[in-house]
Amino acid sequence: MADERSQAERWISFAAGIVTPVTLVSALLFYFGYVSARSQFEYFGIDVDTIGLSTQDYVMRSPQPLLVPLLVITLLAVAALLVHNAIHPTPTGVRRAARIAVLVLVVGVAGLLAYPLIGGIAYYALIVPAVIGLAAATLAYLTYLRRKADPSVGPQRILIALLAVATVTCAFWATATTAQYSGRGLAKSDAHHLNRFPVVILDTKEKLALRSPGIEETTLRAGAGQTFNYRYRGLRLLVVGDDRLFLVPANWSASNTTLVLPLDNSIRVQFQFENDPP
Repeated sequence: MADERSQAERWISFAAGIVTPVTLVSALLFYFGYVSARSQFEYFGIDVDTIGLSTQDYVMRSPQPLLVPLLVITLLAVAALLVHNAIHPTPTGVRRAARIAVLVLVVGVAGLLAYPLIGGIAYYALIVPAVIGLAAATLAYLTYLRRKADPSVGPQRILIALLAVATVTCAFWATATTAQYSGRGLAKSDAHHLNRFPVVILDTKEKLALRSPGIEETTLRAGAGQTFNYRYRGLRLLVVGDDRLFLVPANWSASNTTLVLPLDNSIRVQFQFENDPP
């Protein structure tokens, strides 16, 4: 009985060791996918929470904004390992480099505190965390080297741990900013290439007061069993939510608006795909 309980505890411990990292990774993927999608649809005047995307939808959207940060972090780690294997630091050199790292860290923190004054600078939200994060990581590494060269300075574990927390926090901040920039860039690309989206022919029972240019309205001929009175062309399908369609004009400009329609019997939608000829 005791052996069975011990084996069960080992399996539970093993499963917990797998589930926890997977849950954390899923949460991070969801967050970065949400940040990117929010920035993307905000460009078209849509609050992403009104679309009703699922958790899986956000996770599936996360790879694009994460590719560049993951690649940069990986290359920086490789570069750090190559430098570590190549250099033979001296105590004097370590102290000099540590002073420079502290100075850069102070500059980064000053930039953070000066947000009310310089927060409007382009790429502020990317430059400041990058400066603080790189300076903190460098200072943690130099502290480790100093401890290795001179054991009398003490273990310095608390300092290294705090610097590691600062580095991870800044990496998270910079990645979230990159996801936001990625979403906005994707939205602008979509706006320039709306021909990639399905053509929509919309029939409605009531006349829509559409003010976006380029949309063609036609009155349908009355007939037996005909319940739809107006037809609209020049629309593209941007995204489909749980119970709504989000349509945009074929040519996007600052004067356009996004049309939100319920998915019910009040509308009739036809999709006109532009396929290559057989």
